[in-house]
Amino acid sequence: MLMPDADVIARVMARYRAQERLVLAAPHDPIARRRFEDTAYTLCVLMGERTARAAMLAAERYLARVRPAPRPAESPTGTSRRR
Repeated sequence: MLMPDADVIARVMARYRAQERLVLAAPHDPIARRRFEDTAYTLCVLMGERTARAAMLAAERYLARVRPAPRPAESPTGTSRRR
């Protein structure tokens, strides 16, 4: 299956989460709800899933595979800076 760019997926996920917060704050706002639904649809299409929840889970799994977790920053002496 051809997958979209990881940056595109990350941007759509961030937009989905932001719009979800807006809809939860103003559930009767039809414009906010429409934008949220459009973003959810886009995420579903990108990830090849039928529901927004499944698409978010698939996107998180995909990004975890293609973007390794950031390593701790190293100090000039070569040791990691952990607190």
